[in-house]
Amino acid sequence: MSGGGVRAEGRGAHARIEVLPVEGLPEIENGDRLGAMVAERAGLRDGDIVVVAQKAVSKAEGRVRRLGEVEPGPRARELASALGKDPALVHLVLEESRSVIRAERAVLIVETVSGWICANAGIDASNVRGADAV
Repeated sequence: MSGGGVRAEGRGAHARIEVLPVEGLPEIENGDRLGAMVAERAGLRDGDIVVVAQKAVSKAEGRVRRLGEVEPGPRARELASALGKDPALVHLVLEESRSVIRAERAVLIVETVSGWICANAGIDASNVRGADAV
């Protein structure tokens, strides 16, 4: 496999799994055809499994937001004050959440609108451009 993905070889006790990066991908931007970009570079064979980080999918879908452009609501301000978090970030987390599971000790655990249970509805500032981007 010259590109990226997961390949399992062998059977039983001698099975082997390789995890390889997709090399040559540019910074993912809004509107990028992520599946095509990966397929063009991955050198896939029958049986390969491709795993794509949600962050890359979110960026291709244009789901990057600037905290300075968010007007936090009352619930976001209340939770942010109690947790020591940015009210704009908490507002975005609440927008992506079905329910708050836990909000204490600077931790905000939610059930997302997709049904996942995770911290901050999976929203973070990693791998995005701009000081106030999430």
